Amino acid sequence: MQPEDTSNTPSDNELEKLAARTRRSLIMRLGDWKDQRSWDEFYRTYWRLIYSVALKAGLREDEAWDVVQETVLTIAKQSLKGSYDPERGSFKMWLWNVTRWRINDQFRLRGKAPQTSEKTDENAPAREPVENVPDTSGHNFTEIWEREWQQNVMKAALERVKAKVSPRQFQIFDYNVLQGLNASDVRRKLGVSIAQVYLAKHRVSSILKKEIEYIREQEK
Repeated sequence: MQPEDTSNTPSDNELEKLAARTRRSLIMRLGDWKDQRSWDEFYRTYWRLIYSVALKAGLREDEAWDVVQETVLTIAKQSLKGSYDPERGSFKMWLWNVTRWRINDQFRLRGKAPQTSEKTDENAPAREPVENVPDTSGHNFTEIWEREWQQNVMKAALERVKAKVSPRQFQIFDYNVLQGLNASDVRRKLGVSIAQVYLAKHRVSSILKKEIEYIREQEK
């Protein structure tokens, strides 16, 4: 696998803006489907995972955003049809399969991947082995997906936590836990008391643990 070229990698703020733009476009395509709030939550939780895996598979940024939209749309359509059956396979495997199909679609659209007689069937059972899905990118999706999935769990959980605590508490937690500054350094840097540092650490850590558990429940 070639090393990633990060010279033109968007910043986190740029990525968030692109994600919001893709989200608005996706909502228009979803139309008046029921439970729009759930689909919005789904997008916010998994867009970065899908986008990152698409890039690591060798797609351009614009192609990766197309994969994000088409993957979410496929999942939504399958859900409306009742195609997903938890008894036949995990959600993690289902999302994995659909993401892979949509990535391969982009390679076919490029005209650089050979046509295959094996259909990327949107209604295939969730248990279908991923190895049976044509992989035209030449990358090991098993390793890429597992690594990105684990990273996404933490990132998605942190985003959910931000909406549930004050900006100040999250900033304290960020410095103390995520960046590894000791309580005294955080106190001096932010002008807060040691008690505030420990309180923020305890509260945010507790919420983060619950959010991680919530997200991981969905991979079963």
